[in-house]
Amino acid sequence: MLRLIAWFCLALQLSLVSVQAQTREEKVQADREKVLREAFWIYNDLQAGFAEARKTGKPLLVVLRCIPCIECVKLDDELVDRDPTIRPLLEKFVCVRIVSTNGLDLSTFQYDTDQSFAVFLLNADGTIYGRFGTRSHRTEWYEDVSLEGLARALARGLEWHARYPANRDRLAGKTGQPLEFASPEKYPTLRDKYADSVDFSRNVVKACIHCHQIGDARREHYRLQNEAIPERLFFPYPHPKNLGLVLDPKQCATVEEVQADSVAARAGFRPGDEILSLAGQPLLSIADVQWVLDGFDPRGGKLPVVIRRDGIEQSLTVSLPAGWRQGGDLNWRASTWGLRRMFLGGMKLEPLSEEQRRERNLPGHGMALRIEHLGQYGPHAVAKQAGFAANDILIAFDGRTDLTTEAEILWHANNALRSGDKATISYLRNGKIETRKLPIQN
Repeated sequence: MLRLIAWFCLALQLSLVSVQAQTREEKVQADREKVLREAFWIYNDLQAGFAEARKTGKPLLVVLRCIPCIECVKLDDELVDRDPTIRPLLEKFVCVRIVSTNGLDLSTFQYDTDQSFAVFLLNADGTIYGRFGTRSHRTEWYEDVSLEGLARALARGLEWHARYPANRDRLAGKTGQPLEFASPEKYPTLRDKYADSVDFSRNVVKACIHCHQIGDARREHYRLQNEAIPERLFFPYPHPKNLGLVLDPKQCATVEEVQADSVAARAGFRPGDEILSLAGQPLLSIADVQWVLDGFDPRGGKLPVVIRRDGIEQSLTVSLPAGWRQGGDLNWRASTWGLRRMFLGGMKLEPLSEEQRRERNLPGHGMALRIEHLGQYGPHAVAKQAGFAANDILIAFDGRTDLTTEAEILWHANNALRSGDKATISYLRNGKIETRKLPIQN
């Protein structure tokens, strides 16, 4: 028995080593072969999915999933292969897996492109029932999504599909206005590099447009026109935490916690409230909450909410101040590296703690941002080439000393500076204040 266990452990270790040794290309091809062999999901073919949905009368489930992504693979494998609650629900949908965004219809599929796992529930006519999939951390998704939450979203989507088209008008807001271009490869920075489809016979990884590249291309589009990036695009898909709301990932949209002295607290939210609708849109998940927030005016205003509390429906109003979406955390987003390239020459900044300020005889307020990381190559090495070094402490940027976070510097530079400008930066190095110029890029 001990020999059998030892043999099994060795085999498992060898298997794990083999998987880890796979190249990205091999992982993509292995995933494709597995999906095609099992024949449950339609692989990377939206048109076939819509055709099957029209034929069968089933709703459509579309999963946009980056390959390979270790965290979303965990969720997806459990979702498809193991969960006894989710699998029967999935069988009531036409299921489509999209692993590249080349040719993706951006008038329909609008989502937080910093995600690597996004789900759409749709009618065959293109009407969106809702979205699923969010995160507020680079790797830890479990505080924002769960299998239980997905199961509830799928069940609610099936309920809404059964009522369709009587509920069509209430669902209209779930489809956004057309973006700057109809599909990703038409954006200027992607146009000459990618086709509108992927040839899976070779070089899939290099030919694939990843989700985050869409957001990067949209932001670069404005900078290439010598314009500031719009606030909605700079601070995309605000998390409910921006309002002081912590939602239960195991429910559709149920309040788990209300942070004291927050926008949500002032609106009257309480733990246990089930949010039924925002701005008139019914909700399937936290991602649906983010969709509504993403479309709301950055200048602020009144956001109508319908909740269910103790079995009784009630109306609340959230009063959002100007600049309300700027409090979101940009640090986890892959797209922030593009902003760091544009406005910080490849620097990644972190604020000093109170103790670190005291150690350096810095005041307890104002800018004190340490260069945590410095890009080494290409356009991400501009700060290094300008003479900045890791552990330098920025104390003034473009004449401003009141910008206390990396996001505040990025937002200021976006609005105040254009490509070719040079920002004057004062910093502390070895106890001495020095000043250098940093070129701003598109």
